[in-house]
Amino acid sequence: MTLLVLGVNHKTAPFSLRERLSFGPEIIQDALDSLLSLSMIQSAILLSTCNRIEIYVSVDQEDSSKEYLIKWLCQYHKLNKEELHGIYYYRDRETISHLIRVASGLDSMILGESQIFNQVKEAFATSQKNNLVNSEIHQMFQKTFHAVKRIRSETDIGSNPVSVAFAACTLTRQIFKSLSEITVLLIGAGKTINLIAYYLSKYKIKKIIISNRTKSRAKLLASQVNAEVIDQSKLINHLYKADLIISSTSSRFPLITKVMIEQAIKMRCNKEMFIIDIAVPPDIELKANNLPHAYLYRVDDLKEIIDNNLLSRKVTITKAENIVIQESNKFMLWLKSQKASYSIRKYREQVEDIRVEMEKKALHALQQGADPQKVMQKLIYKLTNRLIHAPTKSLQQAARNGDKKRLKILCDSLGLN
Repeated sequence: MTLLVLGVNHKTAPFSLRERLSFGPEIIQDALDSLLSLSMIQSAILLSTCNRIEIYVSVDQEDSSKEYLIKWLCQYHKLNKEELHGIYYYRDRETISHLIRVASGLDSMILGESQIFNQVKEAFATSQKNNLVNSEIHQMFQKTFHAVKRIRSETDIGSNPVSVAFAACTLTRQIFKSLSEITVLLIGAGKTINLIAYYLSKYKIKKIIISNRTKSRAKLLASQVNAEVIDQSKLINHLYKADLIISSTSSRFPLITKVMIEQAIKMRCNKEMFIIDIAVPPDIELKANNLPHAYLYRVDDLKEIIDNNLLSRKVTITKAENIVIQESNKFMLWLKSQKASYSIRKYREQVEDIRVEMEKKALHALQQGADPQKVMQKLIYKLTNRLIHAPTKSLQQAARNGDKKRLKILCDSLGLN
């Protein structure tokens, strides 16, 4: 059994490619079913966020696994192989190490952001709920969750509430000199928008408006941050009110077009409008950025904030990476022991088959009236020869080949000096 991960992230692939490779909540189950239909795949988990798309699988044989996974990814998303670039691929130790870095926020755009941990847990829970997780994958994710808790408690990686939401709010404070005079329109009511609303409510924003497909969720969030709620179907009638729009939904298509923004700016008498779109796929049509008086920021535009965050946390990274190494080593010991357990079980089964066969022949001989002492001697002799045949053959082969290392291992295994 080999554990593999194949994926792309914000470091290796542009937003445009990540957008095309994303697995929204409405297709995640279909994608998992499609992936598990491949005969080589024993277990699978799909992690899809705005910054990364990763496929975690266990396979019996690693041969050509990378090529099969890339082929499946291209076919599922209707991409040509030439369009796919920035792919990374890890196995066993590298897989668990990478997963711990991802889940702890060490590999995030904003170091230590906590939202990714919940996203990893949700991805695991989705596959577990549908019985798509075998013991090796299960143990790898459980070890990851334990490692993340260690990193959180033993380092200060989580001392500041940093996330994509936090970065969006930091950018907001950089754009506007005074937040008490602006109106902010939040589109969505998921975890990211909830965090943004929470941060903004502390900044004494003049007015917060919330729009979401499910109005009850928007009302619940609005009640917590003293915001107004509008129907998403009537979004076009309210855009002009917003000095800043922040959007993060799971819509497969843009909710706001260039024409809608253009109309809103006219109604604002050309007063500047700022838009932060952190959805994947995007909620705002990219062409809107070509309009005068409209300024569109997307996920990749938060990089400067992220870079500043990285500079202040070098010591934390070193401590966290040491934990990654420690926990990865522990998992690999467990994984190797599982492989040894399988071999031991097979060896015991073989020995048991030999014992049953010899016992059957001995009992038959006794039933035929053979001398019990001779039957016993014959049984012991044949049983001994059968049991020592394979190791004797291996010892002879190692000696003939001059393979001292293998010879020593065999001798140690057999308890020989």
